[in-house]
Amino acid sequence: MRASRFFISTLKEAPADAEIVSHKLMMRAGMIKRLGSGIYTYMPMGLKVIRKVEAIVREEMNNAAAIELLMPLVQPAELWQETGRWDKMGAELMRVKDRHGREFAIQPTSEEVITDVVRSEIKSYKQLPLNFYHIQTKFRDERRPRFGLMRGREFTMKDAYSFDRDLAGMQQSYQVMFDAYTRIFTRFGLKFRAVAADNGAIGGTGSHEFHVIASTGEDALVYCPTSDYAANMEAAEALASGTRPAPGAELVKASTPKAAKCEDVAKLLGTELSKTLKTLALTVEQEGKNGDVRKDYFMVLLRGDHELNEVKLGKVPGLGNYRFSTEAEILEVYGCVPGYLGPIGTKAPVTVVADRTVANMADFITGANEEDFHYTGANWGRDVAEPALVADLRNVVEGDPSPDGKGVLAIERGIEVGHVFQLGTAYSESMKATFLDENGKAAPLQMGCYGIGVTRILGAAIEQNFDDKGIIWPTSLAPFELVLCPMGYDRSELVKEETDKLYAAAQAAGIDVIVDDRGLRPGAMFADWELIGVPHRVVIGERGLKEGNLEYQGRRETEATAVPLADVVEFIKGKVQQ
Repeated sequence: MRASRFFISTLKEAPADAEIVSHKLMMRAGMIKRLGSGIYTYMPMGLKVIRKVEAIVREEMNNAAAIELLMPLVQPAELWQETGRWDKMGAELMRVKDRHGREFAIQPTSEEVITDVVRSEIKSYKQLPLNFYHIQTKFRDERRPRFGLMRGREFTMKDAYSFDRDLAGMQQSYQVMFDAYTRIFTRFGLKFRAVAADNGAIGGTGSHEFHVIASTGEDALVYCPTSDYAANMEAAEALASGTRPAPGAELVKASTPKAAKCEDVAKLLGTELSKTLKTLALTVEQEGKNGDVRKDYFMVLLRGDHELNEVKLGKVPGLGNYRFSTEAEILEVYGCVPGYLGPIGTKAPVTVVADRTVANMADFITGANEEDFHYTGANWGRDVAEPALVADLRNVVEGDPSPDGKGVLAIERGIEVGHVFQLGTAYSESMKATFLDENGKAAPLQMGCYGIGVTRILGAAIEQNFDDKGIIWPTSLAPFELVLCPMGYDRSELVKEETDKLYAAAQAAGIDVIVDDRGLRPGAMFADWELIGVPHRVVIGERGLKEGNLEYQGRRETEATAVPLADVVEFIKGKVQQ
């Protein structure tokens, strides 16, 4: 490719609405152009990167015996209604009607469609296992699209779906995909980590997320440096801190004026925040047979220095549909304003749910259900009944013991770019997707699903690889592997001749190369390619040619290296293959 025949449109400054590094650099490098909120045109330079991502994904999926098809972007509402996700997905599911008033979904994912395909095609266990995939546009109507391709509304995703006869087969297919994903992200040239995860709205029994490691990542990844344990913050298990000591203090009602937060209480009483209890008031409403609504009240207790994990909380028996209590409900149940609540002496019956660590605490500080007062020296069993429920409710923190017993936990930031799920029969049962086993008996198909955010990879790769000059693409993802920068291409016959020879030789060697024949000044030329992030650059100048050398510089390197003209193609091949 010659730069004069390609479309290159770089900017010195990023648009004002670009918020994070990857968004700014992709806009400046002319890779994407905003069309609307969360919707972007992929410009030629950006599309080349997307095609590199797709090629690696497609090759590894094919090697893993997955079969490519292409499912429609627009899907009938009836399929989504079969699984109940038409209502469950909420506002993120874009719904449209055709001219006849029939409802459709703009697909955010394709579990329903692929299950519909398979239930009409698969009749016997002899046709299993199967794994179908496609690379297709998706649309999710994000409440607040932001960060460019990182959280857009329209994006490209590779989603795959496996079908097996039994649980063991599904788990085997899952492992095949897990291994394929590991190869894919390794080939991308990115530092990544696979972590155990919560299934969320997809459903199923188990899953792993693949995260690109980046200090700017939205997600906290929990891992043990001395073992294989890894999970995202939502799924990471927090073990109880120690064992409960015997009571060592008397229960005292202490005046704590205007101290409605644990931090304020600890400061006022001159004690550690870890001695306090954080109280959350929850309400669960249940509709009776006669249409009447019953309210059940729950008190959730955390240690004052710990944070609630809402995903874990939602899995506590009876709390699947919880909401935070209103101030009026709190006054009715506790007889007190928020900030001074506690398990001792509530006005009305409350189910106490304690985090594991709280259940092991002694001589703790908790609200007295009276404004401006807290109890100190409170103990389970002696001063208040044992919690009705004890569960893992909190986010883990650095230094917590690893659940596998092989060390302590560390936390780093990551960007989710892939997710693999063991779905089981969550979709096949609701959509009656069955097969006949050896005995002629019908059984539901065991499913797995596997997604990679193709366009999201671009943003994640940049968040991990950039400097003050611009993007630093891994060679496997770069729009071009090599840029040739001739000095005076339009003025020097020698430079033009040798550049054209090198260009042809690089192409013949299979190197994805572009020659900058635009006649720019060296500073402007170099700045463009450093911004765009091409990983390998060769400068061709008259002085070097007369000495028999060209100048090579890697994108991460601060100094150029002289390479003999005769050796430069093999030299570049070696660099590209590293």
